[in-house]
Amino acid sequence: MESEPLLTGRASLGSADYGSRHGSHSDAESAEPPEPPRTRAPSYSATVHEHDGDLYIQQAVVFIEDAVQYRSINHKVDSGSLRLYRWYYSRICQWGLGFTIAVILALAFMEKPSSITYTSDPRYRPAPWEPPCGLTEAIEIVCLLIFIADVAVKSYVIGWEEFCINKWLIGYVVVIAASVVDWAITVSMVCNETIRVRRLIRPFFLLQNSSLMKKTLKCIKRTLPEIASVILLLALHLCLFTMIGMLIFPRSEDPTKNGEWQTYFRNLPRALSSLLVLLTTANNPDVMVPAYSLHRGYALFFILFSVCGTYILMNLLTAIIYNQFRGYLLMSVQTSIIRRRLGIRAAFEVLCCKSQGHSSDSEDHEERVQVNTVLEVMSRVQMKTFYRQAVIKAAQQFRDGFLDREAFQRLFDELDKDRIKEHPPNPEYSLPILQWIQSTCSHYYLTVVGNVVALANVICICTVLVLDSEKVVSQRDGYYIEVINCAFILYYLLEMVLKLIAFGWRGYLSYKNNIFDGVFTVLLLVLQMAIFITYRISYQMIPVQRGLLSLWEMMRLVNMLIVFRFLRIIPEIKLMALVASTLVDLVKNLRAFAGILVVVYYVYAVIGIWLFHGAIPPPGGPSVVSNSSTENSTSNFTMECGSYEQLEYWPNNFDDFASSLVLLYDVMVVNNWQVFMDAYTRYTTEWSKVYFVSWWLTSSVMWVNLFVALILENFTYKWDKCHALSVSDVERTRYETTVQRMFREHVQEPTQEELLVQLQQHPHLHLTR
Repeated sequence: MESEPLLTGRASLGSADYGSRHGSHSDAESAEPPEPPRTRAPSYSATVHEHDGDLYIQQAVVFIEDAVQYRSINHKVDSGSLRLYRWYYSRICQWGLGFTIAVILALAFMEKPSSITYTSDPRYRPAPWEPPCGLTEAIEIVCLLIFIADVAVKSYVIGWEEFCINKWLIGYVVVIAASVVDWAITVSMVCNETIRVRRLIRPFFLLQNSSLMKKTLKCIKRTLPEIASVILLLALHLCLFTMIGMLIFPRSEDPTKNGEWQTYFRNLPRALSSLLVLLTTANNPDVMVPAYSLHRGYALFFILFSVCGTYILMNLLTAIIYNQFRGYLLMSVQTSIIRRRLGIRAAFEVLCCKSQGHSSDSEDHEERVQVNTVLEVMSRVQMKTFYRQAVIKAAQQFRDGFLDREAFQRLFDELDKDRIKEHPPNPEYSLPILQWIQSTCSHYYLTVVGNVVALANVICICTVLVLDSEKVVSQRDGYYIEVINCAFILYYLLEMVLKLIAFGWRGYLSYKNNIFDGVFTVLLLVLQMAIFITYRISYQMIPVQRGLLSLWEMMRLVNMLIVFRFLRIIPEIKLMALVASTLVDLVKNLRAFAGILVVVYYVYAVIGIWLFHGAIPPPGGPSVVSNSSTENSTSNFTMECGSYEQLEYWPNNFDDFASSLVLLYDVMVVNNWQVFMDAYTRYTTEWSKVYFVSWWLTSSVMWVNLFVALILENFTYKWDKCHALSVSDVERTRYETTVQRMFREHVQEPTQEELLVQLQQHPHLHLTR
């Protein structure tokens, strides 16, 4: 991949779509400047005038913000457009847009069929609350109006020509238009329409709002051809063993030997589905037992199928998915790095215009910017305070007051560094007793003793739970556990006070572990005081409820908080701390990957409701499936061991959106997923298997394996960075584990000539110096 040209994105789209920057030139060390692309009338031209100094500052601020966020700089650069652009990407505006997307997606839980019931079991489910016609429609039209305003602002700040070549924005407009039309049909039919098509396309709003989601989706699309070859081999393997199985297990004249044929190989669809389920090991060894009970040799057929399919081809498929996706993801990360470098270079160029605007012979001067100008720009940039201060500190090191191009770019290398947290100094005491407490309690051994005490508390609770596991609540004596917990809570309070004295309140709060420990200690103390005040604990405890919570409920809450408090040991064990921080990073920085899974869940849940709503009636209830009579519905019902009805899987259905999500999760886990496929096949048609198999391929085979691979990549990255550090150093280091950082060392830096080509093709920025 390194041998390919770096800037194949915008440059390869054709220069006709972009303006040129006349009079620009590269460094003295660079090669000949590339041929300028075709020119066209830009919507704005940045020329050198003294009164434009503040505009250049504003442009540099926006370009640096684009670089920090890996955004494209291909937008308008006049003063009004820049103000609108910064407002659009402000935190409040983006949070508002995200909230709007969450609201419109959540409407599926309220719309018919409503999910607002306490259970999804049709045997006990009451009539759900159905919102009146117009309620969800009013909320939805407000969301759609916000999306219309969103696309209007986006199209304005990037310009019409840029909008016309942006497929995602064009798709955004189409989806909004289709949603409005479908909404109008719903209103005109007074909410009595059968299918709401717009529910199926709502996840598009989530996709288009995340650049990383769009890149991930593009990578998945490019990976599909490689995946298809292995899936084809897997299908060939499945068909081959299906035909061999039907030859090995034909119908026998002896009814006692027909168990395998009757259950698993009666016909081609059943044989295919049986071996497909065996590929996921969900029906192993059930599928083998009837034949294995007749002869030992039959086990070889199933073992050979599982070894070739499950342990070789499926793992090979996982490896191909990860390897190919990782390659395309590297290309996307390459694009992100180019965007950052291009934004920094663009900021340097406009600041050079400002610095050289007063000189008539500016072309004879070296390209430099004033340090004071850089400090003014950085004071306006919206970014994390730590990185802003690091860049400002690095800029102040230049005593001559000027920065050349390379020095300017090195300033922003601070964005790629991990944050080292410095704890405040310990307070100084004059009293000897306080000095002794500080020297003793600031030692690491106090934390070790606290962990041992917390472990002893958890062991006591576990012992009591084991002894009382067979007793009902009214027979349990909570006196002893209350006394034990009270003693431990007093120790927790003493430990917290000693650490506050040793570190001071600022130093105490600078450790996340102390904050976690202190919050739980205060909660335990408050809850214990509430128990004493409400119930006045004595040896003969009366479990009569007083107030909102009964005594048993309050004691149970105390025990749960104590167990959660024991998680304080995680930062003290290096490997455990790395695992925990990896999980936190996945939640914070890899939301895009989970977001696409949410999109797929949403789409499949909507399709599942359309296809299978009410397909399985509750016991004793009439069928609502249009292609089945009441007699046929009765014949579909079975209490065979392992069936949907015998296992009482009634809550798992497609009768509403929430239960559909749960059923899809059950299928993704692949434990007993054949039960659902068999049930819906019996109550509907054989074609329902296509839905379940496609969902298994999408969720379990592709996305879960990919997500696991990314978890391994994340953990490996963090382990390589801190395996030689101590526990305290790991605690002080805040790793910025983003996708760009994970793959940063595998990405090639763009050259200055390539960046200049990109700047020359900027549709709105012309720099004349």
